[in-house]
Amino acid sequence: MASKNLQNIILLYKIILICGLCLVYSKAELPRFEHPIKPDGLLSILVVGDWGRRGAYNQTEVAAQMAKIGDQMDPDFIISTGDNFYEDGLTGIEDPAFEESFSNIYLGPSLQKQWYSVLGNHDYRGDVLAQLDPILGQKDSKWLCLRSFILNTDVAEFFFIDTTPFVDKYFFRPEDDKYDWRGVLPREEYLSNQLKDLDTALKESSSNWKIVVGHHTLKSAGDHGITVELEERLLPVLQENNVDLYVNGHDHCLEHISSPDSPLQFLTSGGGSKAWRGNVRPWSPEELKLYYDGQGFMTMKLTKYDVYIQFYDIVGDILHQWSRSKGLYSV
Repeated sequence: MASKNLQNIILLYKIILICGLCLVYSKAELPRFEHPIKPDGLLSILVVGDWGRRGAYNQTEVAAQMAKIGDQMDPDFIISTGDNFYEDGLTGIEDPAFEESFSNIYLGPSLQKQWYSVLGNHDYRGDVLAQLDPILGQKDSKWLCLRSFILNTDVAEFFFIDTTPFVDKYFFRPEDDKYDWRGVLPREEYLSNQLKDLDTALKESSSNWKIVVGHHTLKSAGDHGITVELEERLLPVLQENNVDLYVNGHDHCLEHISSPDSPLQFLTSGGGSKAWRGNVRPWSPEELKLYYDGQGFMTMKLTKYDVYIQFYDIVGDILHQWSRSKGLYSV
């Protein structure tokens, strides 16, 4: 077993080197990656979530539109907010769903950049270790998925977290669903360590932009609404450490909610395939800047001093845009 683990670690380093990434040590326990940006100092990102349906429910059409917008903006990388493979994750590293829902769908040249992915609740219903296995990165070099990790760039720092184990109902009221909790149990120790490591990493960060990415909603007017466990345990960590953006999927929509008592913005990009039409909860119009119950994706452009967000629908129309500046320069 030890030998196999060592081989996997060596393989992961090979994949990282092939992808042009740099894995560095951090004082916190979370793995840390460095991603270079363009010489002009602009960081461009595509964000999509809740997508893996073998092209069904307009997944192929969303991917095609992502490729078109990607051709225009030249993304540095792509973020997946989880629920990467429906309905029940992958059965193993040889599951053809990996190719049928990922490699064979996101074909545009601009989408052949590094993907940074987190796990969603549907991913935990299969062989959860399969998506984390570096063998998938060997099959398709743009794939990288870890439970929790840090991605550092010259203009922003991204903190990817594993939100599914926070949700009580998956443990105590799973109904007919079965979850693969390998690597998570004992649960409270896992959650406490993750929160401690996140808090430490955020406090150590000197980045002008701190962005946290998870699967589950913190604030949402969609079907899932507020994830109370995250509101109780994660939100105080984000607020205390002046996080700028929380980016998630889970609700199958595109959404932007502002925070009434802090600069923190809540951005949902969960429209990668199947959408939930008409599932909208009442929400303060002063806070709810966008709610779109259809398919699409989000883009982010950042410099050291500015962030610029756009949401696109399936035909490439801009649904909403938002920006914030912390300096004299603009994107």
